[in-house]
Amino acid sequence: MNNDKIQLMKFSIRQKISFLFLIFMAVNSIIWFFNHYSNSAINSKLILIEKKRDLLDTVLEARRYEKNFFLRRDLQDLTQALAYIQKTAEKQALIEKEFPGIPSVRHRSRTIAAYQRNMKELHDLYHEDTSTQAHFNQVLKIQETATRLGRELTTDIEKFEKNERERVFELLDRSRGYLLASLFSLFILTISTAIFLVWKLNRPLKSIETGIKRIVNGEFDKIPEIKTGDEFESLAHSLNHMIQELDKRKKQLVQAEKMSSLGTLTSGVAHELNNPLNNISTSVQIIKEEIEEPDIEFKKTLLTQVEQEINRSRDIIRALLEFSRQSHFSIERVRFKNLIQSTMHLIAGEIPADIDVVIAVEEDLEGKMDPRRIQQVLLNLIINGFLAMDTGEGGRLTIGAFNDNDANNFVFKVSDTGRGIKKENLAKIFDPFFTTREVGKGSGLGLSIIHGIIEQHGGTIDVESSPGKGTTFTVSLPG
Repeated sequence: MNNDKIQLMKFSIRQKISFLFLIFMAVNSIIWFFNHYSNSAINSKLILIEKKRDLLDTVLEARRYEKNFFLRRDLQDLTQALAYIQKTAEKQALIEKEFPGIPSVRHRSRTIAAYQRNMKELHDLYHEDTSTQAHFNQVLKIQETATRLGRELTTDIEKFEKNERERVFELLDRSRGYLLASLFSLFILTISTAIFLVWKLNRPLKSIETGIKRIVNGEFDKIPEIKTGDEFESLAHSLNHMIQELDKRKKQLVQAEKMSSLGTLTSGVAHELNNPLNNISTSVQIIKEEIEEPDIEFKKTLLTQVEQEINRSRDIIRALLEFSRQSHFSIERVRFKNLIQSTMHLIAGEIPADIDVVIAVEEDLEGKMDPRRIQQVLLNLIINGFLAMDTGEGGRLTIGAFNDNDANNFVFKVSDTGRGIKKENLAKIFDPFFTTREVGKGSGLGLSIIHGIIEQHGGTIDVESSPGKGTTFTVSLPG
């Protein structure tokens, strides 16, 4: 048994959910990592582009003053150009420090340094004698170099900025791909989780819930096998074992209640058998005394009476045996009046003399039922009706039946004119062990077992009662 449980619980629900949760966390972690990486790269590129744009603006300012100087030969323009070139060098140094891994940074720094040296040389030359041709040629050469270096620097920064922007767009496309992949992964994971919850949790729970509802309704069918390899499978096995035990206990309880009713009927049956036995004994005595008399017809009459009394006793005993016999549940068509008469044979000696029994049932009326179980229902309801009517005050017990063609049901009623049931007790009379009789005079199981028998047939039982006016039990069975 322990090995079976170990096998059944190879993977518990907690382990399965934990595994699913770990997968969910792993997928989310991977998605978060790639998105974080992509977002960080894009953010870094945007910061670099912004700094490069600022660097380019500074270079362009330097070149603007450079051109103004070449046009107007105003040393103030040259000084401003040198100041902006110095700012360019400082900004380039900051970029190198923040982004040390960027290629072509050192090359750009060298270009800026060369551009700065050229402009300083030009500034120094303008403070010297500029009247000679050699001096003029040198200035012109430096001017050409400065113009070339400025153009190279501007072109290089613009090209770098363009490349970085393209790189940003690539990263955005890749990030969009990561996002779509993550959404698709989460969608697949969500669908898988939903399928897991439905297949591994909801379906077994629904099956167990259905089984428990059947137990509540008195049906002891087994819960279908659940092959989940976890606690649900173990629970289904345990519930099926419990259902088997409950079914066994129910049958034992029904039979015990039947035997209890049988014990109650014993004195009445004994009294009922005493009458035909007395008649048989009297007839036999008369025949013995008059055996030599020539009156053959009289003796035949006496023997016929003996035979009738024997048949009567046999019917009583047969009814008693059939009632006490335990049998499997079996639905068949039953002539209901015969079933009532067979039941009345069992309690004929228990019927008080001042109570009238009225059987308002057609001779050929039939219904679909298990005859022995419905006989137990009739017996219990009839005895309860007698007990509800006080001795000495008389009363009437009525048994009626009919086919309800509209509802396709077979209906029978047992009514008495007894003391009735209090309103607060009506809702509890079918509860097990509920009784209003004195201690020792009732187990409180009779009506509960009746309720179970009727539900086993797929029918219903209702009660109407008014204190002092009597009670009517109405049983409806599928036709």
